[in-house]
Amino acid sequence: MKQHLERLRPWLKALQQGPLEPEAMDLRSLRRELLHSVLVGLLAGLMGAGFFGITELVQHLLLESLAGYTPLRALGEAHAAGGRPQPNFRPWLLVLLPAVGGLIVGAIARYAPEVRGGGTDTMIDAFHHRDGVIRLRVLWAKLVASIAALGTGAAGGREGPTMLLGGALGTLVARILSLDARERRILVVAGAAAGIAAVFRTPLGAALLAVEVLYRDGFESEALVPAVLSSVTGYSVAILLFGETTLFAHSARYPFIPAHLPLYALLALVVAFFAIAFVSMIEGVRGFFDRLKLPVGGPPAVAGLALGVLATVAMAGLNEHGGRAGQGLGILGGGYGAAQIAISGGPLLGEGWDAVQVLLILGTTKLLASSLTLGSGSSAGDFAPSLALGGLFGGAFGRVAQLVFDDPRLDPGAFALVGMGAFYGGIAHVPLAAMVLVCEMARSYDLLVPLMLAEGVAVVVLRRRTLYHAQLKTPARRETMGTRTIPPTG
Repeated sequence: MKQHLERLRPWLKALQQGPLEPEAMDLRSLRRELLHSVLVGLLAGLMGAGFFGITELVQHLLLESLAGYTPLRALGEAHAAGGRPQPNFRPWLLVLLPAVGGLIVGAIARYAPEVRGGGTDTMIDAFHHRDGVIRLRVLWAKLVASIAALGTGAAGGREGPTMLLGGALGTLVARILSLDARERRILVVAGAAAGIAAVFRTPLGAALLAVEVLYRDGFESEALVPAVLSSVTGYSVAILLFGETTLFAHSARYPFIPAHLPLYALLALVVAFFAIAFVSMIEGVRGFFDRLKLPVGGPPAVAGLALGVLATVAMAGLNEHGGRAGQGLGILGGGYGAAQIAISGGPLLGEGWDAVQVLLILGTTKLLASSLTLGSGSSAGDFAPSLALGGLFGGAFGRVAQLVFDDPRLDPGAFALVGMGAFYGGIAHVPLAAMVLVCEMARSYDLLVPLMLAEGVAVVVLRRRTLYHAQLKTPARRETMGTRTIPPTG
């Protein structure tokens, strides 16, 4: 590995320097920044696309073809289904597969502890406390562990792992080019942005998320432009390979009605309650496994077994709502399919109060399932489950409001989308990024004002709660703390 890096170093050095005069330092710096960001974005985009494709392949082979499980997909994930026939459902395999994935994650964690958890916290910690150094072994270890976890049904998402993998690529490029600690930190953030953009297809929201998630209050302004450039590059690579589409189907328009603003404020309070429950359950599961003192691979495997039982039992009641054996409910994986029915409805959901009941049951089950995965330290992200939970509870709230007030102008899909932004924006302390993410998902800024209100309420209520314990309070605090110099070892 080191020999290959040494061979690449002179070529990349020549590209970044070029025939500039010594007095053109500002132009040189700008060109270096542009080149580095685009290079990291290209690598992270290819990595994100490959990660997505391989994970889908493993999931198809194990969960779908072998266990007979049919994932519930959002519109933007529909291409992954490919019109495949429904095989016979084998519930006993669905019970066991998440446990097998957990065992693999545990085995890899013995060699590379960084693979535990979604990856966002690890990336944040590397930025603040390790001068942007992420060990090179994380590149393959996190990739394999996350494919094993998500391909066997872990109740988490791809975005957290791609943030860490993108950040690791930033460290790799910085090492090849012998960049200093400041430039290395910036490339870690740029790589994280490109990774998110490649798998979530929201380029501006991904860039804002990467610079905002580092702190509870504030963002890393110095990394904003590199993050934007890298995000655009990673996003472009992904759509060249998979095509351009939004993740969710939604209404063509969401008209702004000022009279509905109090409902959106109340929605933020309701969503904040469930967000607090989510963080508390993750911490509770983590504490439970800490007290058991199992070997490193034990918690993800045990939690995977419990997850398989939970998903199988939940699917047993599908026939009451027109489902079929083995049809997913969004409990396994990120849950975007469940969020999709909260936005646009569907046969599984039903109408009226029945729809509210189904959404609440799905939301509660998903809350427990994701807490098992995330609290046990499995290699799956918390971004997708947070959005799914916000969408499910937001959609349920919107349908209650529609039934109680009998107002045809109320669109439950709007409340589902605003619920997504309020849930994740509040609990991750990224209100600006969450607003833009939702607007990009809907390809419309119709919901900007309701989002601004809901985000403001959620951030205030959730100020003392967070998904990411590595976050610092403000950028000024990092400057006063200083950093340690850690050599970039493999």
